[in-house]
Amino acid sequence: MKAILRKYRYFLIAFAVFSAITLTLFYRALDPGKSLPVYNPSMVNPELVDSTMQHVAAYHKVADFSFVNQNGKTVTQKDYEGKVYVADFFFTTCQTICPIMTDNMTTVQVAVKDNPKVMLLSHTVTPEIDDVPTLKQYAIDHKVIDGKWNLVTGDKREIYKMARKSYLAVKMGKPEELYDMVHTENFVLVDQERQVRGFYDGTDPDDIERLIEDINWLTEKKN
Repeated sequence: MKAILRKYRYFLIAFAVFSAITLTLFYRALDPGKSLPVYNPSMVNPELVDSTMQHVAAYHKVADFSFVNQNGKTVTQKDYEGKVYVADFFFTTCQTICPIMTDNMTTVQVAVKDNPKVMLLSHTVTPEIDDVPTLKQYAIDHKVIDGKWNLVTGDKREIYKMARKSYLAVKMGKPEELYDMVHTENFVLVDQERQVRGFYDGTDPDDIERLIEDINWLTEKKN
């Protein structure tokens, strides 16, 4: 028996290695692991999407933008190029869900503060109230890290377009008031290709934990 094993030992070793590789590949094919969907407007609650976009079923990407942040700096898509980022909508005088959302975005900021591949972006839905000094004080009060998290204001029409045509995340307000918006609790995850990869309840700690996990996955594995 020993003589047979010695005679065929190289064959047996090669067969064992081949079998291990084959089984590993087979397992991965059956269980590909984590993945995230790429969201298009047709996949999202129509209440959150502009009527002109609701039919779009493929190739949706976040549009170019230009807003002003808490420091008076113009922030554009270039500042987020190649980044994974989380977008949301709020207003500084909100006393309902906004404080919870802001606290939870601060939790996300802490989790990603040392990851240069990740940024945060919060848009006010009341730009007529939330000017640069107001956003600056809000940023100070909530320990916003400059360069990591931008609080932005700008033309209400442009914010409306981004909210409902790009991020697919905000309800329309009063029909009689042009570009009126009712922000939701949604945190929107955007990947390096400007694709929407997830929606998360910004008031739910479990969803925040899931968001952080998904951010880490996106920055480690481009998909």
